[in-house]
Amino acid sequence: MSEFNNVTIVKNANVYFDGKVTSRSVIFADGAKKTLGIMLPGDYEFNTGDKELMEILAGELDVMLPGASAWKTVKGGESFEVPAHSKFGLRVKTLTDYCCSFLK
Repeated sequence: MSEFNNVTIVKNANVYFDGKVTSRSVIFADGAKKTLGIMLPGDYEFNTGDKELMEILAGELDVMLPGASAWKTVKGGESFEVPAHSKFGLRVKTLTDYCCSFLK
């Protein structure tokens, strides 16, 4: 979907890694949550609470998923899932626009 309707946007930004990764939370009527954000080039490690679906809208990065033995390249138009309660690494190659869905 290219747009979200009937949602609540949280005004305060989520800011990580000294501002190199930022996002805004989008809350849906059913309680579902997504974040829309931007990542600048760099190396990052994230921890998850919920299972996540990361959609890369534009840009390019490499991801190291839990249990993987090699980095996987992901480009605009592609996505990947991250298990709940895990860590994953990102090597962001270019300015990257993303949408993260928190799955229950």
